[in-house]
Amino acid sequence: MTDPTTAPSVEDPESFRERAVSTLVTARDRTTLLTSCVEEPDLTAQHSPLMSPLVWDLAHIGNQEEQWLLRTVGGQEAIRPEIDGIYDAFEHPRSERPTLPLLSPAESRRYAAEVRGRVLDILEGTALHGTRLTEAGFAFGMIAQHEQQHDETMLITHQLRKGPAALTTPDPEPAPLFTGPAEVLVPGGPFTMGTSDEPWALDNERPAHRREVDAFWIDTTPVTNAEYQAFIEDGGYDTERWWAPAGWAHIRQHSIHAPLFWSRDGRQWLRRRFGVTEVVPPDEPVVHVSWYEADAYARWAGRRLPTEAEWEKAARHDPAGNRSTRYPWGDADPRPEHANLGQRHLRPAPAGSYPEGESPLGVRQLIGDVWEWTGSDFEPYPGFQAFPYKEYSEVFFGPDHKVLRGGSFAVDPVACRGTFRNWDYPIRRQIFSGFRTARSAGSA
Repeated sequence: MTDPTTAPSVEDPESFRERAVSTLVTARDRTTLLTSCVEEPDLTAQHSPLMSPLVWDLAHIGNQEEQWLLRTVGGQEAIRPEIDGIYDAFEHPRSERPTLPLLSPAESRRYAAEVRGRVLDILEGTALHGTRLTEAGFAFGMIAQHEQQHDETMLITHQLRKGPAALTTPDPEPAPLFTGPAEVLVPGGPFTMGTSDEPWALDNERPAHRREVDAFWIDTTPVTNAEYQAFIEDGGYDTERWWAPAGWAHIRQHSIHAPLFWSRDGRQWLRRRFGVTEVVPPDEPVVHVSWYEADAYARWAGRRLPTEAEWEKAARHDPAGNRSTRYPWGDADPRPEHANLGQRHLRPAPAGSYPEGESPLGVRQLIGDVWEWTGSDFEPYPGFQAFPYKEYSEVFFGPDHKVLRGGSFAVDPVACRGTFRNWDYPIRRQIFSGFRTARSAGSA
């Protein structure tokens, strides 16, 4: 067996075969959990116009796997070609999907299971070299990442779902109150951004290229609920000067006065979290805030959001070795002591947790807990090439989408690394999004 703490060697295709089996099984176990913990009406209902019915995600996962691994890699005949259009994410917006002739939950489960059984047979006999799609098991890793991304989407749907709790996990280990420095200085100079050799990296992470970044300060931990409450209590949502014009218009139009799922109860704030209402914990990273809210907070605090390049330098730059690592803690794959990932918990860990996961410069929780908004638009890297299809990244490039980095408690390690890029509209709040702030080294 391969060492689970390190990435497989590109010279050892069998290690990638084992990794592909493991990640596919892990993803399917999670999909099963997310679609078996509620009754059929909750699977077929649309809990928000922003999200698909859970049963659509379930069959879509199977359909993508069939198209890429059975048909493209395995060369097999289609099992259910008549449903391709129904489960094409670009053909039907989420708001329309409940009106489609979707497979029932039982049919969706049978379909996904049949596809998976055939895929494992194909994986056993496929040479993991020779083509770009199969090199180091890329296609299988891509599908494992795709399923885990939809598992995160389904977890968002669970958070939006009304009713009693359907999911339970232990809380993160209590952490001592963080008393370290509030910010860390990241030195100026060049570093390597992106990757050309991470075998399962997706097209928007490629290629590796040199970036020059001026010195800057960045928050040691993500902004907490207590810190964000100070912004609210100081009239942050009622003061136009903190807001980008589009953000100000949006919060006024929709009467937004706090993060999503928060409500005021007398002098304290409550939040609804996966069917449970609780007092907002002051020391956790704030979650369910839009880019506009993060940007307004940063302005109020006399700071700004870090650029995407600044975020990645803070996360990957090792000044001692003058190199970029895979993760803040080094090149080893994530372990529980490094980060809050994989739906082990249904909440962020307290700010300052996971000291073993901090970067060489001392920045903590860059991976896991909450996706972190950056100040950057989602754009291609120099030399970008769409692969294996332009709809994954290319169609989203431009000023409409802002970049998020680092993953959240809902992200599986296979879909999270120091180079991984996420993106969304600046109004989005249902996602597990938070942020940290930065300032240029020359600013007060």
